Amino acid sequence: MAISSMTGYGRSEGTFEDRSWYWELRSVNGRGLDLKFRMPNGFDAVELTCRKRAQAVFGRGNLQCNLSLSFSEGRPAFAINEAALSQALSFISVVDGHVNSTTPSATDILAMPGVMERVVDDRDAAGMEDLAVVLIESFENALQALLAARRAEGVHLHAIISGLVTQITELTQQAIENPARSPEAIQARISKQIALLSGGQVSLDADRLHQEAMLIATKADIQEELDRLQAHVAAAWELLNHDQPVGRKFDFLTQEFNREANTLCAKSNGADLTKIGLALKAVVDQMREQIQNVE
Repeated sequence: MAISSMTGYGRSEGTFEDRSWYWELRSVNGRGLDLKFRMPNGFDAVELTCRKRAQAVFGRGNLQCNLSLSFSEGRPAFAINEAALSQALSFISVVDGHVNSTTPSATDILAMPGVMERVVDDRDAAGMEDLAVVLIESFENALQALLAARRAEGVHLHAIISGLVTQITELTQQAIENPARSPEAIQARISKQIALLSGGQVSLDADRLHQEAMLIATKADIQEELDRLQAHVAAAWELLNHDQPVGRKFDFLTQEFNREANTLCAKSNGADLTKIGLALKAVVDQMREQIQNVE
């Protein structure tokens, strides 16, 4: 299975008796799995079940799950509690008699606890359990839509990251085959530098020159870095075809890629090899940016 993105959108809607609703699920990248629900009051059990369903499907991402519920027949969803309103107005009069305060607006009064309450009748009580069942089923549909969207985005990410891993493979091979790494090339470079500095008046003994070239070659040896780069490339291809969330592992792998690229540049004994190392760092940086959205 291809990798999955953490970005996506899912929606589902439905009706049940005199109610209609829609679920909207939005997902963006995150370090872990963070679920946030916005739902009408009285649906705590639905939220708990839906939360468990989402946790079973996704491993990472910030998910915003919104439920909008209304009455399709136009039956009022809220009403004013006359007793609570009367008491609230009475309290306001008492307070106003002691302090010089600003008269509260209608909005302020309606926001007082108990003044406005949800309308509940026999149909609500009898149908709540059945409504909860269909709401959870609808949430499952939205969840699957979100999953499909994240996987579709994952296909796009897979193509981009595969291309970047291919570039790393090619750059690693170029470094392996780079002629500047050979003792013979280093020896020729030393001879040329000495000739330029001395105006051709000084020359080193052939054995001494060979020893110096071997010493420099040893200090600049990058075979271990190249071996690790090849191992990291193999690990990257394996992760790209894994059937579990691999974002954290891939993030760690990009750090390892970057470490080897830095060492390659530090040990470089030739302009061509340095150029390869810098190109490698640029590709690794591009891959790190893409990995941030992999689940």
